[in-house]
Amino acid sequence: MRIHVTDLKPGDILQADTFSDKGLHVLKKQTELGTIEIAKLFQHGVDYVDVESHTTTDNLSTRNQESLAKAKPHLANAIDGFENIFLEAISTGKINSSVVDDIFHPLVDQLSDQTDVVSLLLTNDFNDDYTYQHSMQVGMLSYYIANWLGYSKKDSYAVGKAGYLQDIGKCRIPRELLNKPAKLTQEEFEEMKLHTTYGYEIIRNSSMDEVSALVALQHHERDDGSGYPLRLHVHNIHPFSQITAVADVFSAMTTNRVYQSKQELLTVLREIYSLSFGKLNAKPTQVFIRHMLPNFIGKKVLLSDGQLGTIVMTNPIDSFRPLIQIDSIFLDLSTERKLSIEKLFM
Repeated sequence: MRIHVTDLKPGDILQADTFSDKGLHVLKKQTELGTIEIAKLFQHGVDYVDVESHTTTDNLSTRNQESLAKAKPHLANAIDGFENIFLEAISTGKINSSVVDDIFHPLVDQLSDQTDVVSLLLTNDFNDDYTYQHSMQVGMLSYYIANWLGYSKKDSYAVGKAGYLQDIGKCRIPRELLNKPAKLTQEEFEEMKLHTTYGYEIIRNSSMDEVSALVALQHHERDDGSGYPLRLHVHNIHPFSQITAVADVFSAMTTNRVYQSKQELLTVLREIYSLSFGKLNAKPTQVFIRHMLPNFIGKKVLLSDGQLGTIVMTNPIDSFRPLIQIDSIFLDLSTERKLSIEKLFM
């Protein structure tokens, strides 16, 4: 069956080798198309391809929904689990590494089967305390980034676990300060910054590994020395801390907080891209963006003018302003500068 590339769905299978109009071989016969492959066809200017029946699309969609449904209880459990760890740290000044593993390991097992991280974030509609939900997301995203960077499964787990615990020092910050619905004063901000050293102390006092403690201490350090608490420069910041910093900033900006509403995912990706030039380390930041962008293809969007559409292509000119299909019309947000994405849907 010959169809236009805009009608392709994840799960379609190519019936023949596909070439660009310049004769470049793009994809081979029998390739099962995912969001990355569909984007590749767009980028090479391929208009039509021959595919097998769309029936596999429904099966793939069902599998994705089943995978997300299986992951969701583990996300919720990781949030609830961090609350218990947090409260224990308040009362005893320590955390139990085995308890952390009992909570975080099952989550990682589920993440291994879920490649669409955007869908995973969109399905995360919990209304929990910001600190608890944020900790789960940072642990999850840190694991993914480490994995995408090529770390071993053991090291990726260690990065994720360290990200999960990075904010444990907030248990020593007064609750009224954590939940203040307005911008912190300079004095209050200085007190808030102490959560990094508190976290280091708690993890070391719990006889846990030095690296997890370093991540708690360093996750607000920045490559140019503008971070805190030690104003370290890039070569003195542990690579795990650099990974967790990316996950921390992304999660903070895309999650509702008492003083700030969450921002749209693509907008935040653009912002962390700009931070990769001197603030956030470029390597984890850019691998994160590169793996996230294909996940947006096929997602529904609400535009700033009220129109509903679907992302059909990551724009090679401006990766953060994609091509949107609305019925039979295509809007290129890289040229339609007055339009923006207000909300993203599954």
